[in-house]
Amino acid sequence: MAEAHQAVAFQFTVTPEGLDFHLGREAIKQLYLAGISSWKKRLVRAKNSFLTGVYPASPSSWMVVMVATAGSFYCQVDPSLGMIARIRHCLPKSRLLTYESRTVVSTVLFSTGVWLSAVLLFRQALKLLLSYHGWMFEPHGKMSRSTRIWVALMKVLSIRKPLLYSFQTSLPKLPVPPVEATITRYLESVRPLMDDDKYSKMEALAKEFKEKTAPRLQKYLILKSWWTTNYVSDWWEQYIYLRGRSPLMVNSNYYAMDFLYVTPSHIQAARAGNVVHAILLYRRKLDRGEIPPVMALGIVPMCSYQSERMFNTTRIPGKETDTLLHLVDSKHLAVYHKGRFYKVWLYYGGQLLQPRDLELQFQRILDDPSPPQPGEERLAALTAGERVPWAEARARFFSHGKNKVSLDAIERAAFFLTLDEEEHGYSSGREGCMDAYAKSLLHGQCYDRWFDKSFTLVVYKNGKLGANAEHSWADAPIIGHLWEFMLATDKFQLGYTEGGHCLGEPNTLLAPPQRLQWDIPQECCATIESSYRLAKALADDVDFCCFQFSDFGKGLIKKCRTSPDAFIQISLQLAHFRDKGCFCLTYEASMTRLFREGRTETVRSCTAESTAFVRSMADTRQTRAERQRLFKLAAEKHQHMYRLAMTGAGIDRHLFCLYVVSRYLGVQSPFLAQVLSEPWRLSTSQTPQQQLKMFDLNKYPDHVSTGGGFGPVADDGYGVSYIIAGENLITFHISSKFSSNETDSKRFGRNIRQAMLDIAELFDKPSEKARK
Repeated sequence: MAEAHQAVAFQFTVTPEGLDFHLGREAIKQLYLAGISSWKKRLVRAKNSFLTGVYPASPSSWMVVMVATAGSFYCQVDPSLGMIARIRHCLPKSRLLTYESRTVVSTVLFSTGVWLSAVLLFRQALKLLLSYHGWMFEPHGKMSRSTRIWVALMKVLSIRKPLLYSFQTSLPKLPVPPVEATITRYLESVRPLMDDDKYSKMEALAKEFKEKTAPRLQKYLILKSWWTTNYVSDWWEQYIYLRGRSPLMVNSNYYAMDFLYVTPSHIQAARAGNVVHAILLYRRKLDRGEIPPVMALGIVPMCSYQSERMFNTTRIPGKETDTLLHLVDSKHLAVYHKGRFYKVWLYYGGQLLQPRDLELQFQRILDDPSPPQPGEERLAALTAGERVPWAEARARFFSHGKNKVSLDAIERAAFFLTLDEEEHGYSSGREGCMDAYAKSLLHGQCYDRWFDKSFTLVVYKNGKLGANAEHSWADAPIIGHLWEFMLATDKFQLGYTEGGHCLGEPNTLLAPPQRLQWDIPQECCATIESSYRLAKALADDVDFCCFQFSDFGKGLIKKCRTSPDAFIQISLQLAHFRDKGCFCLTYEASMTRLFREGRTETVRSCTAESTAFVRSMADTRQTRAERQRLFKLAAEKHQHMYRLAMTGAGIDRHLFCLYVVSRYLGVQSPFLAQVLSEPWRLSTSQTPQQQLKMFDLNKYPDHVSTGGGFGPVADDGYGVSYIIAGENLITFHISSKFSSNETDSKRFGRNIRQAMLDIAELFDKPSEKARK
C-alpha cells in the first residue's frame, strides 16, 4: 500500500465545525512544479511565436538597425531625413523626459519602424519567391538561369534556421485553375477508359457544363479563394471525412508499421516505455516549434499546418457530422489491455516521465489481474461501427456520471495506447506473417483500438509495434514524420539495457495507473454488440497481401532514367490489366503542401500513354525498342501530371469544390454528378521515406521501415500502398475484399512482382537475384 499512500494529495475529515483539510507537502510541491512547467511552456510558445512572426529577420537584426541609426545620428548624420526630429517633437515634454531622453526614444521608435518595414518587405519577397514553381518542370540535372537566380535568392532569404511555422504566412495560396483547363485534363484522363459513344456523351456533358453552369460556380469559388486561406481544405475535411457515416475502421483509417527486420527490445512494457517517451519528446518539440519544416530541394518549405492537431485530438461522433476535439495540452495517456481501460499520467514534478518510469507503469498494467467490467471489453467497438449509432449512444449513455468522466479521460488523452496480447512482425519463412500484421493494425479485434483518436499506438507482446491513424485531421506523411522520429529516437538515442529494459532506475513512488470506471447498461451493451458485429464482418472481408519486393529498388530504376514512382505506377497499370483484363480509373495521392494549408490532390495514373505501353506488352508483334519508347512517354506523362497536381493544377479537387458550390446554390449539374460518382477501383499511395534523415540507411540497411497501408476504396477494387526503402527494397501493401469475385490480393501481388521484372528486363537491367 506504499504507492497508494504516496498518491494521496490531500486528506479531509468531517468535524462538527465543517470540513478539515490537510494539504500534504508533496501535493504543494507537485502543484508548484506543475505551475512552473506550465509558465515555461507559455513563455517558450510566446518567444517562438515572435520569432516565427518576424522570420526571416531576427531580434538581433533589430539591434543592428537601432545601433546603426544611433551611431549615424551621433556622427551628426541623420539617416531618418528628419523623421526622428518629428517624432521627438510629438513626444510630450516633462521633467522625466528630457530632450536627450526624447531623442533616444525617437531613435528607438524610428529604428523599430524601419526594421518592421524591412521584415514585411522580406516576407513579401519570400512569398513571391515561393510562388515560383518553374523549378519543378525542368529536366532532371538541368537548371535554367532564372531557376539559379531563384535558388540563390531563396538561400539568402532563408539563411536563418527556420522554426516549424516560420514559412507558414509566406506560403502562397492554392490557386483556382481555369475551368476550361480542368475540363480538358479531365476528358483527357477518361478517354482511355471509355468507348467512343460514352466519350462523346461525356464530351457533350462537359461542354454544356463549361458554357452554362461552370462560369457562375467558378466566380463563387474564386471569391472563396480570396476570403479563405485554402479554398479546398475546409470542405475536403468536412465533406469527405467528417460527414461520412460509414465506419472509420478499414474505410478511412490507415496504419503504420515498425522496422522490418529489427526489434530493439522484445519486452513489451520496455518497448512501450521508450516509444511513448520518444513520441512525447516529439510533441514537446512540436509545441515549441523546434522541428524544422520539411523542405523540398532543401530550400522549398512544405506547409506544416496539419501537424497542429497530431496530439490531444479526437474525432467526436455526431448524427449528421462529426467534429474534431483538439486540446492545447494533455498530461495523460489512455491505455487498453485485456479489455480494460487505464489513465496513465505522463508528468511527475512538472517533468516528463522517463522511459524507465513509463515501463514501470505499463508493466503494472500488464500485471493487473482484474477482469473487465460489464460492457467494458468491447466498448471501443462503438468507434469501429457506424457513426450514427455511436453518436446516439454517446449522447444517451456517456453524457453524465462515471461514464462521462472515463470517456473524457480517453478523448482528452494525448493519444491512445493498446498493449496487445498478440505477437506480430516479419519472420523469414513464415508465410502470411506480414498479411496478419497488416490486418491487425488496420482493424485488430475491432474493439481494441480507439479509432476516433488521432492515432492509436499498438505495442505487441513480442515488442513489435505499429499505429492506426484517423484520417480527417491530417494525411499519412504527417504521421510518417512522427514515426521516423520515434523509431530513430527509440533505437539510436534512448536505447536499452542488455536485458532489454529501458535505461535508468524507476521511480517506485509513482502512483499506479488509474483504472477507468464504467457503468454500462444492457441497452448500451446491445449497441456495442451491434457495432461489433458490423465491424467484425467488415474486418473479416478484408483480403490483405503485404510483401517485400527485393529483386531491385530505386537504385536500378534510376538507371532506367525514370522516376521510381512513375516506374511503379506504370507497373501497377500493367499488373492490373493482367489481373482483370481491363483498365480502370486510378487514384494516386500527391500533396499540395507547397501551398498554405494544402493537403492532397489526385494524380490520375491511368493515361492514354500508360495504356498504350501496357497494350504493347501484351502484343507479341511489338519490338523491345517500341516498348521502351512507349514506356518513356508514359513515364514522362506521369511525372508531368504529378507536377501539375503538386502545383495546384490538378483535376479532382477543383471539380469537387465546384460540386460543393453547386449544392449550396441548388444547381443541378449532370456532368459533376457523373464525375463524382465514378469509382476508383485502383487507389494507390506512396509512403514517404527518410523525411528526417536521423540515421544513415546505407550504414544501417536492416533498419528499413515497412511503411503502412489502408483498406480498399471500392468493393471490387484494390488499395495499394508502397514504400521505396533504400536502394534495393520496395514493400507493397495490397488490400481488397474477399466478397468480390473480381479481386484477389495475393494474385495481384504476383502480377505486380512480374510486371516490375518485365519492365526492368526491357532495359536490359535484370537484378542479380532475377538472373539466379
